[in-house]
Amino acid sequence: MPDPVHPTHDRPTDRRQALLGLAASTAGAAGLLAGAPARADEPRAVATGRLGALMAVLARTPRRRDFKTVPMMLDDPAQWDAQALDAVMAYQGESKQVWDNTQLDGPWMNLMRNALNTQVVSFRHPDFLAVSATHGGAHLALFDQAMWDKYLLSKLAGAKFPVNTLAVAKPGALDAAARGTPKGALGPEGANIPALQARGVVFLACHNAIWEQSARLIKMGVNPDRLSHEAMAAELTNHLVDGVVLTPGIVATIPELQRAGFGYIK
Repeated sequence: MPDPVHPTHDRPTDRRQALLGLAASTAGAAGLLAGAPARADEPRAVATGRLGALMAVLARTPRRRDFKTVPMMLDDPAQWDAQALDAVMAYQGESKQVWDNTQLDGPWMNLMRNALNTQVVSFRHPDFLAVSATHGGAHLALFDQAMWDKYLLSKLAGAKFPVNTLAVAKPGALDAAARGTPKGALGPEGANIPALQARGVVFLACHNAIWEQSARLIKMGVNPDRLSHEAMAAELTNHLVDGVVLTPGIVATIPELQRAGFGYIK
């Protein structure tokens, strides 16, 4: 079995078949991937069906978060979450969409929530997969609060975000009894990263955004440990929110997702 942290990458088809095999080894996932759809007769507050199988694969796929330094450009799959990204691209659900998200204070979380609700409840696509191709200012939401505190990321985020509220689940989103109500995960309380992840949304991180945000912090003099650019970018990478999938660059990853059958939303 390949090293999960430093995977070998020969042929894309072989990689994706191997990932589908990993999903099939997960309890119950074989039938789901083979064609057992999720139920479409009730609102979905957690990932089920084929999407649940993908989430099981992603949960079992390690993310490397022990970097000491990272270069400006990534040229080795061991430098990003290649296995997890391949699993997303290999997804066999009939309905899947990638969102190009760049504005931290924009409506991106709410739009993905609405799309998920409508795809699942109205159009009866319970295995709908939404992927956030996150870069620009929106990428700040993908760093944990420790990095917000250490590097004063609120200075980059603006007055609306003294802390990273988008990475914290609101109480209503975790209440199973309220899931089909406006106060539950399907309502505004569910417009945050943990609540959307629980429903199967995948958040992709951008190495290029991390590199550029590190450069801004160094230029601003926000560098308490006097780290090199390569070391600061590594530390920020190591503190991505749990479940996030690191890519070598979002702008170039979007066409890869389109080739894999994802619809594109700008």
